[in-house]
Amino acid sequence: MPEEHHYFTTGQLAKRTGMTLRTLRYYDKIGLLKPSEHNHASVRLYSKEDVARLHKIQMLKYIGLSLAEIRQYIQDDTTPEQDLGSSLKMQKEIIQSQIAHLQYVSKAIEEALGKVDEQGQQVDWEGVADVMRTIHKEKDWSEQYHNAVRLQARMRLYDQFSSNKTGWHRWFFEHLGSLPHLKVLELGCGDAALWRRNTDLIPETWSITLTDLSAGMLEQARMSLGAHSGRFKFLLADAQEIPFHDNEFDIVIANHMLYHVLDMNRAVSEMHRVLKTGGCLYASTMSTSHLQEIEQLTQAFDPHIQVLDPVMERFQLDNGRDTLQAKFTVIEQIRFEDYMLIDEVQPLIQYITSTPMNARKVLVGTKLDHFTTYLKGKIAEQGSLYITKDTGFFLARKTDEDKGR
Repeated sequence: MPEEHHYFTTGQLAKRTGMTLRTLRYYDKIGLLKPSEHNHASVRLYSKEDVARLHKIQMLKYIGLSLAEIRQYIQDDTTPEQDLGSSLKMQKEIIQSQIAHLQYVSKAIEEALGKVDEQGQQVDWEGVADVMRTIHKEKDWSEQYHNAVRLQARMRLYDQFSSNKTGWHRWFFEHLGSLPHLKVLELGCGDAALWRRNTDLIPETWSITLTDLSAGMLEQARMSLGAHSGRFKFLLADAQEIPFHDNEFDIVIANHMLYHVLDMNRAVSEMHRVLKTGGCLYASTMSTSHLQEIEQLTQAFDPHIQVLDPVMERFQLDNGRDTLQAKFTVIEQIRFEDYMLIDEVQPLIQYITSTPMNARKVLVGTKLDHFTTYLKGKIAEQGSLYITKDTGFFLARKTDEDKGR
């Protein structure tokens, strides 16, 4: 056993963290936080990794998860506990998202109060109903947390093993160019990662509008941009019904989002409409060969396991041109050259179990143990696993030739 000075007793952990002895013993009893070791006197001994796990448990309690939910997520979460920095960053993002939602709710209540003041004591019941919808529509915090864990797992795989060190966001942004005085619209901006990671490249004279279907996500985008947020306009909007006049923007961006839109043809028509003549649409996606080796490896182990989400096949590099040709005459396809060489099992398993498909439900218990052994054998046999990365974008330019389409 490692030297005991690397461990904390229950009392020491309680004093260090402000937790009660009763709570720590209860967490042990229900299997939520078991000590890593016991000494010769059967005293519970907690490691630094256990302390990180306890921090995660308390954060999940803070955002409203039950102990049963937390126990399930702690079991499912394959994030290494010693990767405390990544864990804390992810937790911070969840809390920021929750703060953004509460600010949105507060704003809705303030607007409802304003209507009450205007009408005296007469209650605007429709306004009250709007507030209630706002409160309930946005956040299932347990799912928000789980999605963040999964996204983090995917990003770790890309960051650790990708050959192209430029990175997707940098590469994509550089293709937007740097001409001055442009009006730019991004649809489905998410947390504004494209802009947050390229603040040093944004021309000072650009007028930029970021839109998303989620009000909470828009607020998160605003907060993630921090001191730079004043450079942007933020608007709740649907790509199928863009709330702007014809011929208004020089650039429209749809970054890995069109395959989620229900009526893509309508969205393409709307993007074409709001572009100026000569303006450009940047619509990014991937091909069907993207990460194909991961799917093949997993299905060779068990053909019932699914890893990659087929929704992306609706708009991808192999068929996206057909969708855009309904409105655009001039279309160019540009690919991001990249691949991965993976020589570690755990990051790959974390990726596989992070997707919205059934892998995380199937790969549990002894099945997961057998799968881990299977992947270790493949890596030992080949040295590393070659994984195709095939992403890129369509650059579609609005021209006079488009008229009549």
